[in-house]
Amino acid sequence: MGLDLQLEYWDQVGPTKCFAHPVNVERLRRWLKPASRILDYGCGYGRASGILRENGFTNLVGFDPAPAMIAAARARFPAVEFQVLSDFRKIPLPDASADAALVLAVLTCIPGDDAQRAIVDEMTRVLRPGGLLYISDMWLQNDTRNTERYARDARKYGTYGVFDLTEGVTVRHHDRNWIESLLERYECLALDEIAIQTMNGHAASGFQWFGTTSETRRVAGP
Repeated sequence: MGLDLQLEYWDQVGPTKCFAHPVNVERLRRWLKPASRILDYGCGYGRASGILRENGFTNLVGFDPAPAMIAAARARFPAVEFQVLSDFRKIPLPDASADAALVLAVLTCIPGDDAQRAIVDEMTRVLRPGGLLYISDMWLQNDTRNTERYARDARKYGTYGVFDLTEGVTVRHHDRNWIESLLERYECLALDEIAIQTMNGHAASGFQWFGTTSETRRVAGP
């Protein structure tokens, strides 16, 4: 759990970083209404929720395990509800209570396979049948700087793409086959290839994936 949470780093350093994954409001408007219940998982300092609020979405709730992130989010966007997660694998919402869940630049911060599966399972639990899951994250990169880091730490972590940053945090870039496997219970509605800037200002290739639940794909709650 320690590697996947890394709470000390995100609580102390997270609020100083610049998170720049785009929020595709136009796609969301295709599937959601202004009053749709939208969960922003790993909301950080509330940037995505703030963008949605500014674009007319009113029923928002953001969750993050880092208290400093939530404090920053509440200060920036007082009209949005934000809550600290005591367990990043458990969302304090009832089954089938959300119309959409956003997981933007979150999987990269949670390196382990089991932890990523637990998060997707929890999103599936809280989404209503037919609800929307929106993920934005990073593919494996092809540049030398990144491939050297992947190779350096592959034996340490057992996954090519998981690597340590010198500032004291472990992150993950994603193989396409892994993302397909992780989201196999969902119907993919759209997959957009995007260019992004990392939290440290580097250009990177990423993706935005939109998918929907169904009755047969739901995971039973506890």
